[in-house]
This record gives sequence, structure tokens and C-alpha cells, in this order.
Amino acid sequence: MKQLLTAAGLALLFSACSVNYEKTKSGIAYKIFKGKGGEKLKAGEYVKFNADIRIIERDTTLNTTMGRVPAYAMVDTSKRTEYSFMEIISKCSVGDSTVFILSVDSLIKRNMINPADKSFKKGDRITCKIKILKAFKSEQDVEPDYKQESELEKAREIKEVEKYLADKGIKAEKTKNGAFVEVQSAGEGIKAETGKEASVMYRGYLMTNNSSVFDTNMDSTKGHTDPYKVQVGTGSVIPGWEEALPYFGKGGKGRIFVPAMLAYGMQARPEIPAYSNLIFDIEVKDVNAPAPPPAAAPAVPGLPGGGQGQSH
Repeated sequence: MKQLLTAAGLALLFSACSVNYEKTKSGIAYKIFKGKGGEKLKAGEYVKFNADIRIIERDTTLNTTMGRVPAYAMVDTSKRTEYSFMEIISKCSVGDSTVFILSVDSLIKRNMINPADKSFKKGDRITCKIKILKAFKSEQDVEPDYKQESELEKAREIKEVEKYLADKGIKAEKTKNGAFVEVQSAGEGIKAETGKEASVMYRGYLMTNNSSVFDTNMDSTKGHTDPYKVQVGTGSVIPGWEEALPYFGKGGKGRIFVPAMLAYGMQARPEIPAYSNLIFDIEVKDVNAPAPPPAAAPAVPGLPGGGQGQSH
């Protein structure tokens, strides 16, 4: 992969060579580096691209897809894309790269950034580097490509988790889709399988920083200590949990090692950066059949869900 320009380098490039940079009607300074004559992007098509977005003044990465799952977006040339990355992308062809700068002050003025967001400061500039990878005619064409990229990402993360386990000398069993379960005590009775309700105590932290606990109910540090009730198999928890809980019965204890794509993937959450592999200490306090749903009210003839109305 080609080395990225640092934010400081980009700032110098803009200040030293500003004469070579153009400006959009909305005021974005940009430079397009032409590729090998790829197809010009058209409105309504979908574009696949890599992006690296940073705050110049602090060299802080806001988001990057480099080495991860590329981004996808529909090409939009309408007025609503003014002062956004799409205003630049719509000028590109497949294979092009572009660098541009956005003003935080301008983004706030346009109501595109919340002034209360402490990630940004007055006077900050956001620098974006984008590489156009491919174009698709329709959203249906995007789906298989995105699925392939996601599988490649998951495979990379599984290797990262396997290396972590090997380095730490941890013996864990791999689930069907790539989570890893260390069973310290299997527990007793029925397992927390699909269709069962499990009451779980947990502590979750980043694999890259075992002291960085982002949530727990094992103590009061996060403001809640009640067991977390999970109806297994309903998709109410991350896939890594869905696959790991059936290893445990009542009283079961262990750890779950979850690749990011079986957790929160590319979506950053409070205290969890995008593409974070996670570890959970868990204890299954109980396993039961879930409570039956409340009985449905009897259908009333003539109302939705009932039979056809009849005159009496």
C-alpha cells in the first residue's frame, strides 16, 4: 500500500503549492490526481473508494478505510452535496485520487457539525484523501462486492485474534463464523442455545488495551449491575455473543474473543473505535425458556386483523 501523506505534509503542500489547487463553488480547496483514464463517474451510479480523514492541526484521524473495508456511496451531483466530499468525488473518474480541505467553522455554519461536538475546535481544518476504486451501475451490483470485502476484513481480524491467543498462550475454541470461546467452567443444566433466555454478567474491553473497559455489569463503574437478559438466536446481541453463549449453562464462566466484524465492525461507538476486536469476561447466571409472549387480543370482526364485518 502506498504510504499516506501525513497531515502536516498535506498542510505544507497546500500552503506551498496553493496555486495548483482549485476551489469548488462552495469554497472547498481540492486537487485531483488523474489515474489511468478510468470511466468518469456519473450521477446515480455507486462508487467504491478508500478515504483517510484527519484534523490537520492535531494530526488526529477521524476515519480511515485504508487496509479495511472500502466505503461505498451513490454519486450525487445535486445542490444538497455542497461543501461535502461528494462535491469532489463527482468530479472524479475511476482510478483518480483527490485531496481536499474542509473548514470546521464552515461545516458548523452549514449545520453539518454540531457545535457541541468536542472532537472539533474552532479554526480546525479537516483534510481528506480519497482514492476512487470502482464504479457500479446499481446498488444490486454493490452488494456482492461489499460482501467480498467484508469477508476479507473478517479473515484479517480472525488472524489478529488467533495471533493474540497464541501470544498469550490462551486455549480457545473457534465458533462457526470466527469468534473464539475460552470455557473456564461450562456450567450445568441446559445450555444457552437458540430459543433460550440467558442471564449474563459481563465485562467488555478492547483487545488492544485490556484495561480499557467500555461496559460492564460486574461492578457499578458503568452504572448498572443487573444481569443482562439475552434471548439467544434473536439477533438482540452481537454475532460473537450469539455464537459463544451456547457453550455455557447456568453458572458457566469464560471469555469470548470477538473479531470486529462479529461485533460492531466499522461503526465506532463510545469508547469503542471502529474495527475493534473485543474481549468479554462472562458469567451465565441462569438459563431458562423465555417467557411466552402476551396473548393476542381476540380479533374483532370488521377491524384490521379480524374477519370481514357482518351486519346483525
